[in-house]
Amino acid sequence: MALLPTFPARRNVRNKVVLITGAARGIGAGLAERLAADGAKVALVGIEADEQRKVAERIGPSAESWEADVTDWAALEKAVTGVVDHFGGIDIVIANAGIATTGFVRSVDPAAFERVFEIDLLGVWRTFRVTMPHVIARKGYLLAISSLAAVTHAPGMANYASAKAGVEAFCNSLRAEVAHLGVKVGVAHPTWIKTDLVDSADAHPVFGKLRSGLPGPLGKTYPLDLALDQLQDGIKRRARTIHVPRWVGALKLIRAFLPPIVEIGARFRVPRADKAALEDIARRGARKAAITGRSGRAATELTRK
Repeated sequence: MALLPTFPARRNVRNKVVLITGAARGIGAGLAERLAADGAKVALVGIEADEQRKVAERIGPSAESWEADVTDWAALEKAVTGVVDHFGGIDIVIANAGIATTGFVRSVDPAAFERVFEIDLLGVWRTFRVTMPHVIARKGYLLAISSLAAVTHAPGMANYASAKAGVEAFCNSLRAEVAHLGVKVGVAHPTWIKTDLVDSADAHPVFGKLRSGLPGPLGKTYPLDLALDQLQDGIKRRARTIHVPRWVGALKLIRAFLPPIVEIGARFRVPRADKAALEDIARRGARKAAITGRSGRAATELTRK
């Protein structure tokens, strides 16, 4: 008799404490609301304090907000201590905080470029390191939000693709390190999801056109609810990988062939975009031309203080 594929058992998140970074809007806020509705206690951690408080107020008594920058060790440790004091521990951590910039390597604003690595990659490491003792104590689950960009490396996204690929590699190494402690580690790869970050990128006068020209499903924007459905299910299963949509998982199987394909398409589109990017920088300045999304603007403002 043929063996049927097996999947990790679904677990109830009722009364579990879930810490989510970058929970002011989009995927982070949506997951907080979904998991709270399932009975979880949710701790929202991020830099946009006012927006996060609004999310916590919508959810009710099972949610609380802490202001912290994932690039600031002291602030992150203070927030985690506050979460543990308030809720009694941490079962699940979702490292969701992330920003994106747009720009070609030769002309992009250096500070904006590097800020993506600080938040999207090192922010995951810091979040997991600070929360890990509490997650180990409860044999819990760590989930990092990577991206389709970890698999397909498009021009104009060198920092974002590198950071998200680094998140995937980091989680793969970490998973093997903590398995004996009863901790599960997952990595999620959502494609373009209708959030503030993607809407802002699409509105960019140069790189929005590059993005919209991607072929087939690679250029399609998917509804937020689709991502939340699949992420919510994966969290309950403590899945090692979550692909949104599921075809992203199939794409990972042929990733070795993708860079040459991207390069062929870039021959026809990048020269014009490169010229337009330089003109945009001359008109608006390198920093303003690079930043996308409200979270990106908030994170960049922190670097100026």
